[in-house]
Formats: sequence, C-alpha cells, structure tokens
Amino acid sequence: MKIFGEISTGDWQRSSVIALLLANLVPAIGVLFFGWEIFPLMFLFWWENVIIGTYNALKMLTANPDSPAGWAGKLFIIPFFCFHYGMFTFVHGVFVVVLFSGIKSGARFPDANRFWQLMHENHLGWAVFGLAVSHGISFATNYIRHGEYKRANLQQLMMQPYGRIIVLHIAILGGGFLMMALHSPRTGLLLLVALKIAFDLRAHLAERRKFAANPAVKAD
Repeated sequence: MKIFGEISTGDWQRSSVIALLLANLVPAIGVLFFGWEIFPLMFLFWWENVIIGTYNALKMLTANPDSPAGWAGKLFIIPFFCFHYGMFTFVHGVFVVVLFSGIKSGARFPDANRFWQLMHENHLGWAVFGLAVSHGISFATNYIRHGEYKRANLQQLMMQPYGRIIVLHIAILGGGFLMMALHSPRTGLLLLVALKIAFDLRAHLAERRKFAANPAVKAD
C-alpha cells in the first residue's frame, strides 16, 4: 500500500509508531489464536474511540499552559467536547453492539454498563489496555516531550478525533458487514486488521506533520 512507501526510516523508529504497531497486532493475535470473529474486532475498534477521546481531552487541557486566554477558552471547550464526543461515541457504540453482536429482540438497550460487561465477556480488557498504553506513549513522547502542546490549537483539537472516526469507520464498518455476511473468515478479518493499521499509521503521521507545521503559541 502507498502508505508504507510514505514512511521514512526515522518514522519507523519512533517509539509511538512502534507502540501503535504492537497494539494493533493484538487483534491479529485474537483472530489467529483466540478465535475472534467480527464482533470482538469491531467492539475493540470502538473502544479505541473512547481512548482517543480521553487523550484528546488531556491534550486540550495541557495545550498552551502559559496562555491565560487559552485557559478561559478551555472552561467552555473541554466540557463541550466531552459531552458532544461522548454522545457521538455512545451512539456509535450502540450501532456496533446492535449490528454485530447478534443482540436478540427484547434484550435491554446497550448502556455504559453493558459496554463494560461486553468487554469482559469477550476478554478484551488486555487488548483495550494495550491500545491505551499505545496512545499514552504517543501523548507522552510526541505531545508533551516533543513540545506539540505548545503548538496545539484548541479548535483543531476539538475536531481532530471526528475525522479519524468518520474516515476509518466507514471503511471498517463496510468491511465488517462483508465479513459478517461471509461468516467471519480468518483471512478477511486479518485483512481488516491490516486496513486499520494502514489508516492508523497515516493518521498518526499526518497529525505529527500538522503539529510540526503550527507555530508555537505565545502567552498573552
């Protein structure tokens, strides 16, 4: 795929890229050795949206800490983001559970407790933890240590997770429906994992380039 041709040797050596690849290999291990079918895969991908939203709120909180005007904006933007993104993600999760888990008519409507229960029922806790660690490494190394927080823009951060979800999950949901129709063939599920890795790498490196292009924000 073209994405891999666009990555330099230095990119492959980034700790955040290595962590991203390792975390995204967990679903492949689940498919190969634990018999995962389409729902655990789709549900794990949905849980990553929760993780991304959490770290994005932290990015907004730590952006431009020396700017008094920035702190004033955070008082409104961060709660608004948490509410709006939370509702967006919740509705997305309901669709994933209803469409891919084989939920029966009359079963209770999915809620936060049900999402947590399904994660444990499908033994996804270790995989979710791996994704959280991967995004945590990127947050600590790229955003904090490399100073991206000094060039972060609250408005950009507000919209950033939505683009990833929309682009990635249109492709993933389409592939998910195909895999469900084909009764979750192992090869197809592995291709779905590979597709997600390619999307994630492209999004990760595009985010690094975008931050690098932004000038540092001066304190007011």
